[in-house]
Amino acid sequence: MQAYEALAAVYDALNGDVDYAAFASFYEAAFERAGLAPELILDLGCGTGKMTVELARRGYDMIGIDGSAEMLCYAFERKSAAGQSGILFLQQQMQSFELYGTVSAVISSLDCINYLTDRQDLDRCFSLVHNYLDPDGIFLFDVNTPYKFEQVFGDNAYILESEDCYCGWQNEYKKDSGICHFYLSVFTKEDDGTYCRTDEEQQERCYTKGELTQALTRAGFAEIEFFGDVDMSAPTDTTERWFIKAICKK
Repeated sequence: MQAYEALAAVYDALNGDVDYAAFASFYEAAFERAGLAPELILDLGCGTGKMTVELARRGYDMIGIDGSAEMLCYAFERKSAAGQSGILFLQQQMQSFELYGTVSAVISSLDCINYLTDRQDLDRCFSLVHNYLDPDGIFLFDVNTPYKFEQVFGDNAYILESEDCYCGWQNEYKKDSGICHFYLSVFTKEDDGTYCRTDEEQQERCYTKGELTQALTRAGFAEIEFFGDVDMSAPTDTTERWFIKAICKK
């Protein structure tokens, strides 16, 4: 798992278009649809804690896990600024995390699952999620779709900009392996007006519906559904992000 050393300081600025409230409302709609009223929720791959804090504001007890100490520093600052001191943040990897007990729901936002590039790590992660979920608890996550890997990422280059930083982003997608390499150059503005450059490489794996369904089934999940957006619409051939629901059966 990449540690986001270069991106941690600018992650929120470069993802300013993400509607975290809409994600949170999708989670709540999925809870209601499954007949659940979860109290304790695990945010797996919580990053800078934006989703964790958003759900805490809505009355849920939250645990946030992320492998990056840099990202968690910003998560701690965010929970303090929001007055949500009760959130528990833990630095652990998604494929080897440990909890003190079970939770009612597990969420994982913004394609964290794609960062599990080893299929055995995917199995380990899903198995741990199943282990720490209450019976009939819910697992909700999203992934970038094969369409996005092939048509949007591909070998394309992008520039992401905000007021005081920008990121040059070059992709290299290998369809035979399913691995996409992201070569990132992040430029952040210093107090004296100069810019500091940091380079970083990340990887994601493309998973098909079949691969994800089989991995979830192996881990003990059932009632698996794929959605094309936070409104729970059906996916299409050009859907860029799948939202996935699975129920823990024990």
